[in-house]
Amino acid sequence: MSHLFEPLQLRAITLKNRIGIPPMCQYSAQDGLAGDWHFIHYGSRAMGGAGLMILEATAVTPAGRISPGDLGLWKDEQIAPLARIAGQAKAQGCVPAIQLAHAGRKASVGLGWEAQRTLAASEGGWTPVAPSALAFGDGYIAPHALTLAEIADLIAAFVAAAKRAIVAGFQAIELHAAHGYLLHQFLSPLSNQRSDAYGGSFENRTRLLCEVVTAVRAVWPDNLPLLVRLSATDWMEGGWSADETVELCRGLKALGVDLADVSTGGLVPTAKIPAGPGFQTEFAARVRHEAGLPSAAVGLITSAAQGDHIVRTGQADMVLVGREILRNPYWPLQAAEELRQVGVWPLQYLRAAPSGSLGR
Repeated sequence: MSHLFEPLQLRAITLKNRIGIPPMCQYSAQDGLAGDWHFIHYGSRAMGGAGLMILEATAVTPAGRISPGDLGLWKDEQIAPLARIAGQAKAQGCVPAIQLAHAGRKASVGLGWEAQRTLAASEGGWTPVAPSALAFGDGYIAPHALTLAEIADLIAAFVAAAKRAIVAGFQAIELHAAHGYLLHQFLSPLSNQRSDAYGGSFENRTRLLCEVVTAVRAVWPDNLPLLVRLSATDWMEGGWSADETVELCRGLKALGVDLADVSTGGLVPTAKIPAGPGFQTEFAARVRHEAGLPSAAVGLITSAAQGDHIVRTGQADMVLVGREILRNPYWPLQAAEELRQVGVWPLQYLRAAPSGSLGR
C-alpha cells in the first residue's frame, strides 16, 4: 500500500494524494497580471497528477513584489487571469492554492535569472520596507523601517488579497513567512531589531504573523484550509530556530492554521545550508509531532520511494516536489506507476497511460 497516494483531508477539501507542487516564482508577470506563460505552466502541472498546486509568491502590494515580474493580488484587475488558472486546476482534480506574500527588504530586485541587487528607480525599482533598516546583503539598499500605521496597512493588504483569492476560486491560501521575506524578517532577531510591540521577545517578533493569520482566517471561508510556509531555521547562530518554529506552530494551530509548509533559510545570504536529499524533513517531523500541526516536507525530494517513505514513516503529512515537477510535469503520474498505484490520467492522454490507469 502506497501512503503517498492516500487522500488527505484539510477542512472540507480532500487532496487526492499527498503530493503537492510548492510555490516557484516564474518572474513573468506584467503589473502583477498572470499571462499565457502562467496559464500554460500551471495548467500542464495541474494535469500531471498532483493533489495540490500552490501558485508562486503573489504580492499583496506593489512594493511587496520580489521583482517587477511577480504576480500580484493588490487590485481587482488581477483576479480574472488567476481565476482561469484556478478553474483549470480544479477541472483536472488538482486543488489550487495561492501563496500571498510580501518580500520586505528583499524586494525590488531583478528577475530570478538576473543579478540579485536592488534596482534603481530608473530600472523600475522602488524603496523596500522591513521591520528594521537593515539591508539583506551586498548590492541591497537599506530598507525603510515600517511604522505602526504602515504595519496596520500591511495587514489590511493581506486581508484584501485573501478576499480576491476567494473570488478567483482558490481553495487554499498559503501565507509566506519563510525564505527571508517580510513576515520571516519580523520573526528573526537577525533582521528585526525593533524596540516596540513588534520586536524583541518571541511574542513580539511573532506578533505580525499571528495578526495576519488571525485577520486572514476571519475572512477566509471556514471550510477552506489556511497554510503557512515557514523557514524552520536561519542556519545562523542567534537567528530564528527550530525550537521557536515548534512553539510558533502550536500557536498557529490554535489560530486556525491547517498545515505548515516547512522549509529553511533565506534570511541571511552567508548562511551555510547543509543541502542534501530530504535535508529539511526533520523540521517538518518536529512540527508534526511536537506542535501537533500537520506538515508538508519540501527540499530535494526527487523520487517516489523517497516521498512515500516520508509520509509512511510519519515525518510529514505530505511532500512538496518542486524541481522534479519543473523538469517533468507528469512526475506524480509516473510516481503512481512506480509505486503500483492507479494513475488518473487526462482522457486526452489515456492512450499513452500504463495498463490499468484511469481517465479523468
